[in-house]
Order: sequence, then C-alpha cells, then structure tokens
Amino acid sequence: MTLIDTGPLVALVDKADKENHGKCTAAFRALKTPPLTTWPCFTEALYFLGGIRGWDSQARLWQFIERGAMLLHIPNPDEWQRVRDLMEKYKDTPMDFADASLVSLAELRGLKRILTLDSDFNIYRVRGKDSFEVIPLDSL
Repeated sequence: MTLIDTGPLVALVDKADKENHGKCTAAFRALKTPPLTTWPCFTEALYFLGGIRGWDSQARLWQFIERGAMLLHIPNPDEWQRVRDLMEKYKDTPMDFADASLVSLAELRGLKRILTLDSDFNIYRVRGKDSFEVIPLDSL
C-alpha cells in the first residue's frame, strides 16, 4: 500500500497545476491499490483546494474517498502522542502536522512507500531508521 501526501491530493484535482497535475495523475493511476492518506492531509488538501477553486474542487477530492479510489485513515487517540513526538523530533526541519501523521501511520502499518511532492520525506525516517520510498515523479 502507498501513502499519499497533501501535495499530490491537490495536484490530482487542480488541473491548472501544469507542473504537477500530469505527473501525480500518472503516478496515481499506476498504483495497484488505492493509496492511503490521513485525516490531517485530507483536511489540508481541502483547505488548499477551497482557496484555489472553491467547493467544486473540494467535492472532486471527496469523490476519491466516496468511490474507494483513495482510503482515509482516521487516527485513534493513542496515535496523537506519536504525531506530537515526531513533530518535536523534527522541529528543525520543521515537520508539520500532516507530515507527522503520515510518518506515524507508516510506523503503525509498516509502510514506507509514499507519493509526495515534499522533499522532507527524504529526511524523515520510519521508526527512526528506515527511509521512505518516495515515488519518483520526475521519471513519469
């Protein structure tokens, strides 16, 4: 299973993003199973899309979830402490809430593969040691 970050969520919907829309769409279509995102990433994407194109673009993102093309992880209360700890550990990067939620989920589910536009995932480590396998968008 592949994790998906905020940037690609926005780029999938925002066709005006000439630099990233095509690459993210191609990467998304190449996935063998629906990608998994977190509630903080989904929320952040809805916020950005609302500012870019309003409700219509937000509704298109919701449709990915509704039709099962993307899965949404809703964290349990025990996960929030790990998110906070990760943000503190990477405070010099800095790590935002959405990124921390993805790293925490990667640890919880034993996942390392991620579709992201964020180079910080080359720095972050799963369980403090394993690198993420960032899907190379430049090769698409």
